[in-house]
Amino acid sequence: MKKENIGRKKQGKREYLNNWQTRDLMKKMNLCFYQVVNVPRMTVGKKQSVETLIIEEALLFAKYLRREINKWKPRIVVNPRRC
Repeated sequence: MKKENIGRKKQGKREYLNNWQTRDLMKKMNLCFYQVVNVPRMTVGKKQSVETLIIEEALLFAKYLRREINKWKPRIVVNPRRC
């Protein structure tokens, strides 16, 4: 742990990862993002990856904010598998 300044009077702790820990963390995160979930896609299909779900939800939320659609209901994964 290394102490760093957060503000004028506050200090926080930050942990740095070495190259091996960084690669391991990135591999595990990618496995989570490429996991397939049973949420219908916007266009075609009944399954999609978590990464695609995040992108589609961002698009739907942007359309709602621009008032292109009247209602936005987030599509949520009910029982995700553990990474």
